[in-house]
Amino acid sequence: MQIGMVGLGRMGGNMARRLMRAGHLVSAFDLDPTRVKDVEGAGADGADSLEALVESLDRPRHVWIMLPAGEITERCVQRLGTLLDSGDVIIDGGNSYFKDDARRAASLRSNGIHYVDVGTSGGVWGLERGYCLMVGGNTSAVEGMQAIFESLAPGQGDVPPAAGRSKDSSAERGWLHCGPAGAGHFVKMVHNGIEYGLMQAYAEGFDIMRNANSTALPAELRYDIALDDVAELWRRGSVVGSWLLDLTAQALAEDPGLKRYTGHVADSGEGRWTVQAAIEEAVPADVLTAALYVRFRSRQDHTFAEKCLSAMREKFGGHVEKR
Repeated sequence: MQIGMVGLGRMGGNMARRLMRAGHLVSAFDLDPTRVKDVEGAGADGADSLEALVESLDRPRHVWIMLPAGEITERCVQRLGTLLDSGDVIIDGGNSYFKDDARRAASLRSNGIHYVDVGTSGGVWGLERGYCLMVGGNTSAVEGMQAIFESLAPGQGDVPPAAGRSKDSSAERGWLHCGPAGAGHFVKMVHNGIEYGLMQAYAEGFDIMRNANSTALPAELRYDIALDDVAELWRRGSVVGSWLLDLTAQALAEDPGLKRYTGHVADSGEGRWTVQAAIEEAVPADVLTAALYVRFRSRQDHTFAEKCLSAMREKFGGHVEKR
């Protein structure tokens, strides 16, 4: 299948490479020409403008956007809306707000252009591991892109369906059509809100163990815990094992004191949107809300827990903390 890729940063560039490995034809554009040259070296057809990218594609054209959420994505969608024709498809694989997706889809529909939103999880590891894809959009557009989703997703691999599960679903291969426009990014928004809570729980636990040798404690109850060893231990047979724990163990092995991190922890928007959705739905979300507030606090004073959060963000997503 042929696809255009706009935005060749940490994830966009690797997604283009993964698609080409699977035999798809990729036309690529980025405002940074060095990124275009990089993917050209991997076999992509480079373009020097959005117009050139669109012209290089056969109809129906599929253009996948991997740009930061907000104004830059909004401008790109609007521009593509003037360049594409009825039957073409715009795919936003970034972290856009789901309400923006619904609005864009309705606007483009009048010209017969399909809009598909894809919540994408996998970070800098996705090239090899694959990407978990949460898809929103009309059924015909999504079905027409099945080959792309199957190639980007991890596949079933050695992870069997959950015990007791009887239905057949693409979810078992790492992608899912979640519903109409906005549904994919809605599910990804909640995914990232949960991610905040999981990361915070690990971070606080390691901070408690790190301070187990405090002089404020009775001498007989002070412990010098090897945090890197505990992280490695918990990866084996523990109910709290996860990929996030794997990455925490890696960070602690490289730098047991996490001295290279200040503990300044950014939030990319999805956590705030998750809390806002909980408020609109009158659903209590105590843990997710608290985890978001800790990130706000981290920009004022820093604890070891926040250094753990910084380390995890860098490991799974290549996010470099603000200095």
